[in-house]
Amino acid sequence: MKVDLIKRLAMGAFVGCFIVMLVMVLMSLERGPQNLQFSGTTIINAFMGSIVVGWGFSLTGLIYEREDIAFPLQVAFQMGIGMIILFLVAIYLQWMPVNLGIGIIVEWIIIACIFAAISWGGFYIYYYLVARELNNKLNN
Repeated sequence: MKVDLIKRLAMGAFVGCFIVMLVMVLMSLERGPQNLQFSGTTIINAFMGSIVVGWGFSLTGLIYEREDIAFPLQVAFQMGIGMIILFLVAIYLQWMPVNLGIGIIVEWIIIACIFAAISWGGFYIYYYLVARELNNKLNN
């Protein structure tokens, strides 16, 4: 159990940092790298915040080990808790510009949901293929 927890924490931190850095690179490319600068505080906040958000999504993934809970409820639980943590961190670190009106907040939420869905889908496909390979090895 300890090894699984450490793996989940490490994977959550890695994926969280990867996604936040990807978003920062995309922002830089959209606005022009010469027009955008990130301070040391911004980088540190992005690093620490992305780790917390990554842990929020990865630790809630433990719900998939409970076979007595329906799969759609497991997904809803993980995404719900993960998104709540993301939004709290985003508001605290001012990633989500709450002072610019509801339109930009809705846009931010939609983009966050798209990134979460893509990440979840990628992990789902990966683990599906791993399970299929294991089943093939057992049948042969």
